[in-house]
Amino acid sequence: MKLTLIAAASTAFMFSLSAYSQDMPGMKMDGMEGMKMEQETKQAPVADAEGTIKAMDTSKHTVTISHGAVPAVQWPPMTMAFSVTEDQLAGLKVGDHVSFSFRVKDGKAAIVSIKK
Repeated sequence: MKLTLIAAASTAFMFSLSAYSQDMPGMKMDGMEGMKMEQETKQAPVADAEGTIKAMDTSKHTVTISHGAVPAVQWPPMTMAFSVTEDQLAGLKVGDHVSFSFRVKDGKAAIVSIKK
């Protein structure tokens, strides 16, 4: 008898958790149309580094830079490709020593600013 009672109570409890976790279609969202979720508005932090341009690929919109350690993102010195716009590459060439800022998002690093 005790086991039957425990099983019934456990089943009822599990169903109540399931119902509690469902969407709340009756919840009023008036005045919230223009709000963005916090996750949507967050941007990855910008890190600063210095290095030497090793390659430029305008068709792939990348620049390969051999850079020093970047403590802001816990990176050791390395050579890697960064996404870059055509405008950011203007006036730069392979071999130039540059200071640059970049942002890492979804595992990809993109140049925010770059200068000799």
